[in-house]
Amino acid sequence: MADTVCHALGRSERIDTAPFGGSGGRSMGVGLADVQPEVRVVTTTKVASMADAVRELVRDGDTVAIEGFTHLISFAAGHEIIRQGRRDLTLARMTPDVIYDQMIAAGVARKLVFSWLGNPGVGGLNAIRRRIEADPAELEIEEYSHFGMVARYTAGAAKLPFFPLRSYFETDLPKANPLIREIASPYGDGVVYAVPPLRPDVTIVHAQRASAGGDTQVWGLLGCQKEAAFAAERVIVVVEEVVDEAVIRADPNRTIIPGLIVDAVVVEPWGAHPSYVQGAYDRDNRFYLDWDPISRDEAATQAWLRDWVHGVADRAEYLEKLGAERVASLRPGSAPSGSVDYGDYR
Repeated sequence: MADTVCHALGRSERIDTAPFGGSGGRSMGVGLADVQPEVRVVTTTKVASMADAVRELVRDGDTVAIEGFTHLISFAAGHEIIRQGRRDLTLARMTPDVIYDQMIAAGVARKLVFSWLGNPGVGGLNAIRRRIEADPAELEIEEYSHFGMVARYTAGAAKLPFFPLRSYFETDLPKANPLIREIASPYGDGVVYAVPPLRPDVTIVHAQRASAGGDTQVWGLLGCQKEAAFAAERVIVVVEEVVDEAVIRADPNRTIIPGLIVDAVVVEPWGAHPSYVQGAYDRDNRFYLDWDPISRDEAATQAWLRDWVHGVADRAEYLEKLGAERVASLRPGSAPSGSVDYGDYR
């Protein structure tokens, strides 16, 4: 990556910008060496290819969170992580789904931090199960409730040492996970449970749209994307489209992640398939059904990864392999939302 030198607000810094632009990403190499204070560079785009974003921002040994609840699950990012051969990752996710089954089958992870896991509407995640049940186990696991995962991200985002919650009473999860601990209320009203903060090295979220600067908008069912993004050291946003800043400003309440915490914006239409993107494409139920028998057999699982991940260069080739007819069958009809008048107060 090339070094760019800038000088702003009386302070000289060397900022590493290529290929993302560098107008606010938090982790792209700020330093004070070799300063040339007269050079001024102003850039606003953080748009990058998926290959470049993963190459620069996802590193061996990282804790990686790919968040999105039911829809907006970035399968494209997971597949690129597999293609680039990342290893020893800790994968974190509320409700791991087929993408983590595929990533763990591909050997990218040593640990899984999660709440409920399964192939939604179908059954279990068989590649993960084989590795948990192996002797010795091939995958370390750390399990929480759904709210426990949300609480961990929230604590991470707020820089809190823990998050208190009541939802572990009368469950066995604290016995299975010693990080879920009882604490006395400082106000003298009994005992609650606490979970530690979760601060991913990288959070990856899929969304309908973003500006080139990273202001990211979502509609439809929300998970904990915002909390996971604010908790992370680095953030990759994958979107169906990049739109002009005027579009973002015209509908500000849809913005769940501000560009100031985003390191890369990847434009990857259909990047969430086989999950769905509200308003863009439907859930591919056939894919989830087909995955169950494939994942029950290790040889079939590895053959699928060779054909559909390693055997394609990128998402465009994946979609071509999927076929135009199947893609077209997943497009929804139109159901526009209403509009509001924010008022002009100038």
